[in-house]
Amino acid sequence: MKDKVFIDARVAARGGDELTTGRYTTRQIITRIWHEHLRPHKALLAAGAIAMLLTAATTGAIPFVIQRTADDIFVNRTRTVVVYITIAIVVITVVKAISEYIANVTVGYLGHRFIADLRLQMFTKLAEADLGWIQTVHSGRILSGFLNDATLIRATASRTIVTLFENAFKVVILVGSMFYMAPRLSLLVLIFMPFAWFMLSRQRRKMRKSTTKSLQETGDLSALVTQTLQGMRVVRAYKQEAQEEERATQAVNRALEYTMRGMRARALSSPAMELIVGLGFAAAVYVAGINGVRGNATLGHFMGFTTAALLIYGPLKSLATLQTQLQEGVAAASRVFGIIDRPSQLVEADDAKPLELTEGEIAFRDVTFAYDPENPVLTGVSLTVPPGKTVALVGPSGSGKSTLVNLALRFFDPQGGAVLIDGQDIKAVTISSLRDSIGLVTQDPVLFDDTIRANIAYGTKPLVEEEVIAAAKAAAAHDSIVGLPRGYDTRVGEAGGLLSGGERQRIAIARAIYKDAPILMLDEPTSSLDSESEAKVQAALEKLMQGRSVLMIAHRLSTVKKADLICVLDKGRIVEIGHHDELVSKGGLYTRLHRNQFGISGGLEPASASEARTVAVPGE
Repeated sequence: MKDKVFIDARVAARGGDELTTGRYTTRQIITRIWHEHLRPHKALLAAGAIAMLLTAATTGAIPFVIQRTADDIFVNRTRTVVVYITIAIVVITVVKAISEYIANVTVGYLGHRFIADLRLQMFTKLAEADLGWIQTVHSGRILSGFLNDATLIRATASRTIVTLFENAFKVVILVGSMFYMAPRLSLLVLIFMPFAWFMLSRQRRKMRKSTTKSLQETGDLSALVTQTLQGMRVVRAYKQEAQEEERATQAVNRALEYTMRGMRARALSSPAMELIVGLGFAAAVYVAGINGVRGNATLGHFMGFTTAALLIYGPLKSLATLQTQLQEGVAAASRVFGIIDRPSQLVEADDAKPLELTEGEIAFRDVTFAYDPENPVLTGVSLTVPPGKTVALVGPSGSGKSTLVNLALRFFDPQGGAVLIDGQDIKAVTISSLRDSIGLVTQDPVLFDDTIRANIAYGTKPLVEEEVIAAAKAAAAHDSIVGLPRGYDTRVGEAGGLLSGGERQRIAIARAIYKDAPILMLDEPTSSLDSESEAKVQAALEKLMQGRSVLMIAHRLSTVKKADLICVLDKGRIVEIGHHDELVSKGGLYTRLHRNQFGISGGLEPASASEARTVAVPGE
């Protein structure tokens, strides 16, 4: 790639930021950080401010020490002053060192405490966020927000605190020293400051925009790395290493370009300030030199003034460049606060009450739902799962089976109709009590990077060793677990990657058995098992399902023959409902599904228009 160090390249293009919900002004960001994260630590902030004030005061004392040293020791040759000057230097040095240590530790803690609180807020929001939004944002981009964006906010907040307190104190004290020694010369040094401030303020917008884009590209790179690691077997099997490397190269180079845009804006601030203030200092030295030649100024005054002017360079540059530095944190904070402030579509009612579970009846009443308004997934679906009965959902992929389970768990709310459990609209009950009443086993088992024991006992129920083992035995998982080197203490790895697919599924089933919920949601729980394990688990599930209300998604029709009721869906509607033998003899969609799966002539054909209608459940 051709190096573009000093030019503002226009090759990078970037769309909107999916982590940002709206436009935050600099004032809003600073005000929020102060109210939510800094003001609760007022005492610590005050201690840091006092320490910074002492640091500034000792810095401001240095020009006076230089002045007295030049006039009283080297010009007037007063011997007694040497001791006092030496003691003063020691005191100033010790106080400055102690105050700087206290200030640095205090600011460091406030910065890290602030970012820790911010990450906790982000995690809490993500844990409760709508699944619809979570599914649209790559996990790598969210992870980038946790790491890169939050770290940048901390660094900016720390710099801002130091700039606003310590450097402001230093500027005030040093300017006072300069004016005390030479008012006219001080005006010559500072008269150019407004011009420098104007120049730097023009860089603010460019700095924020470039930082925002750089963070987005870093998030894309994080997403690409995560995706490549998860799909490494596919990447290598299809020989796409070169293509993935090219994608990574483009992402890295785009991030570099946006980073350099921000760096160029930030790098301009310090030289611009030094150039303009330096011109003022040169004019002041010239005037002071003329006065010295004429005998209108002493050597001590000139040296003291010069020292103050030189010491003020650093703090002045920090204050003047605050706007450009601040935009880095503001850009990062806009993305982080965009996550925290994202409105939830799934809101628990203020007067929500715990679910009063009596029989366990689940009822879908004229339910309509769509992830995308233009593509409805369910249309007017009415279905009842009688208490203690098993209802199996079958149908082609995309017919709405998983959506019904998601609605029953209230992962989403329907756009029309209602979902009721024992006559209670689940929108009117607490989410916690609803999900305490339901056990879930998905087709793709989800395990966490922890021990097998912890994965089985995952949930609000206390861990009881005997019950964990009993659940594992019921799920036909105990024998394989005890055969591992660490038994139930074996860690399963990321997403259970250290176990086979069948082992992961059996542990997930054991988790549902351990929870012992009165309502079960099963999404083809035996799909990853071999014939022998499937028979054992199926027997355990049949025993577990007795007396419980079960909504089961099935792709293998052999697993639904014993269901109390089979509901056939197609294109978001119930087209058939009944028992296995009854549906097979009907000659409809279920018949074709059965023929196709078992290799019977006839195969699978699309449902006719007459079949694609809502079928009422007997007894409703």
